[in-house]
Amino acid sequence: MRKRALRAAFPHTLPIMAGFLFLGFAYGVYMNVSGFSFVYPMVMSLVIFGGSLEFVAVSMLLSPFAPVQTFLMALMIQARHLFYGIAMLDRYKGMGWKKFYLIYGMCDESFSINYTAEPPYDVDRGWFMLFVTLLDQLYWFTGATLGGLLGSLIRFDTTGLDFVMTAMFVVIFLDQWLKEQKHYTALIGLGSALMCRVCFGSSGFMLPTMLCILAMLTAGRKPIEKAGGLA
Repeated sequence: MRKRALRAAFPHTLPIMAGFLFLGFAYGVYMNVSGFSFVYPMVMSLVIFGGSLEFVAVSMLLSPFAPVQTFLMALMIQARHLFYGIAMLDRYKGMGWKKFYLIYGMCDESFSINYTAEPPYDVDRGWFMLFVTLLDQLYWFTGATLGGLLGSLIRFDTTGLDFVMTAMFVVIFLDQWLKEQKHYTALIGLGSALMCRVCFGSSGFMLPTMLCILAMLTAGRKPIEKAGGLA
């Protein structure tokens, strides 16, 4: 049963493997050139496992000790996971002990696969989702550790290396845009982000944006579905 679930989950994670190995490696190199041992990206990839937060954590570790500010920044950056969790409530029912790791290891990419992918009829859904999550974290851990270990051997200008996560999210957005027949949800997301950016500034627009998107999608779910905007 577990082997079937692993074989079913692995092909779904191949695009994530390609992205995470590179991005994780870039993160490990970034930590290295910032003066940190490979132990930092290795452990942080296991404990935090939040790509954008891990990149921001580099500057946090180099700044004066400010636990409250660090907590609020982490909350703002990862606030979208609150909405991921709400969306996965039904899918995580009856998962037993697997539920704890599925919650802990959920990232943007594992959420996307576990929410949309349908495992074969003879594959247990719980094991399928667990292996998707585990493989994704393993890819990130491997890339981050290798980057931390080999970063000192690389000789090139690393300015802008912390932008790779932003670039990845742009690519994911464009991929979803091309797959959608209608672009209602994408336009709602863009419009909400721009409006909240103007109203709340660059440091405080994330959470209001997510709340705005949730409210608009909830209110307009039926007409959007009817028009094919969630396809």
